[in-house]
Amino acid sequence: MKNIKIYTLLLALMFAVTSCLDKYPEDAVLEGEAITTVEQADQAVIGIYSAFLSSALYSGYLTLLPDLQADFVYAVEGYSNTYGGFWRWDIIPTSSEVEAVYASLYDIIGRCNFLLENTAKMKPLITNDSELDLIDQYEGEAYFARALAYSELIKLYCKSYESKEEAENELGVVITETYYPKGKIKRSSLEESYRFVIKDLERAADLLALDEDYEPSVDGYLFNVSEYFNEYTVYALRARIALYMKDWDAAIEYSSKIIDSEYYALSSATEYFSSEYTYFDYMWATDLASEIIWKVGFTSTNYGGRLGRIFFNYDYVSYKPDYVPAKWVLDLYSSNDLRYSSYFYEMATGYSHGLTWPLLVKYWGNTDLYSQNAVLNLSMPKVFRLAEQYLIRAEAYCCKETPDYSRAGKDISTLRAARCSSYGGSTPMNAENAMDIIEEERVKELYMEGFRLTDLKRWHKGFERVPQSHSLTHGSSLKVEADDPLFVWPIPQHELESPGTDIEPNESNK
Repeated sequence: MKNIKIYTLLLALMFAVTSCLDKYPEDAVLEGEAITTVEQADQAVIGIYSAFLSSALYSGYLTLLPDLQADFVYAVEGYSNTYGGFWRWDIIPTSSEVEAVYASLYDIIGRCNFLLENTAKMKPLITNDSELDLIDQYEGEAYFARALAYSELIKLYCKSYESKEEAENELGVVITETYYPKGKIKRSSLEESYRFVIKDLERAADLLALDEDYEPSVDGYLFNVSEYFNEYTVYALRARIALYMKDWDAAIEYSSKIIDSEYYALSSATEYFSSEYTYFDYMWATDLASEIIWKVGFTSTNYGGRLGRIFFNYDYVSYKPDYVPAKWVLDLYSSNDLRYSSYFYEMATGYSHGLTWPLLVKYWGNTDLYSQNAVLNLSMPKVFRLAEQYLIRAEAYCCKETPDYSRAGKDISTLRAARCSSYGGSTPMNAENAMDIIEEERVKELYMEGFRLTDLKRWHKGFERVPQSHSLTHGSSLKVEADDPLFVWPIPQHELESPGTDIEPNESNK
């Protein structure tokens, strides 16, 4: 696999009346200075990877806000009001977070389009086979990055996918394959948007196929190179997309490609990497694990946002978290579930009211990065993990026209056996309990990794918060009905008002 260093993204997000689709990264090669060499193409790919460092994406808003907006955490009395609008459901088209996520994702799309347009011109002029192989790889990475960015836009700014017929009449996202979009900018249908993502993933899978001599981590003790895209990264997103599209057979097919490959292995919460860490603990302490399919790579000098800051606000004297875990979530974990001690640790806060509560130590931060630069709460976002693939496949087995509860139970059992001090080895599932088990396991495994809002949206479920100890009064009793318009984020207002655009708003814009 290619050895690429991740460099700092020099990204300035400016929100004026100009559309995000007309903004281009300041560190990109200008159109008049098009990519003409393999080395320049390599630099463009480095820029794409670097763009994922943005704190508006996986190391910040894109991971935290969907779960914070739902029912996973409570704001604490005396909090700093960070992300308060999202927690209270006061989300408007001019919210800076709504704008930043939208702009950052389209920034990645613009970078990918620029690379792909230029490599298409370069390839007929290249006669060296090794250089052609490199260009193929770069294009594969760009196709995947573009598909990933579009999939996140669809997830946040579009309604859930119910059927092909309905999706053809639902609003999707603005699709463009060119660096400078031509003509009126308008949204495609939801069906067209998903099909575009799948088309990009098909291209990426062909171009990012691993060499036959690539060594997998068959014993679960070696750590895969997980900072770069490969064919299994493609399958991971393809399985997730299939789940969201209710294409159960495809979800099973692509998750199985990963699970059955033995390139990845679940990190055991009972086996020890060292005297200090189990393999599961080690994954969260160092961001290294056999189950990470793709993470956003940080170095000691180039890193993204601080995922854990709002859960601690540690000033080397005391902890004053903005948000603490919901009691109902904490109560889901059984006494033998070792995820609890990996994710939560009870601490006294420094607030005058003296709250003592289990805080989210899952994002305390990478110990190696802290020792190098003394920055707390830097955790590399693990965008795709093997655990999610087991959960995708289990849900798909349960939702097929002819459900296979036996196989679904085996997948849940496999995951629980890796996470619990002891487990009976079987999980009986049937029509009455299957989705309750799936939902509970997704909460316990994927807590604060950015899935909750989308899960509630696609399951057509609402939620109700019940006040807990020293939770903020305004927001602690929030009740949200199923299919509330704000399950779909509003399109940024400046996008709707930008000259040359014909972008239709969401219900949440009104």
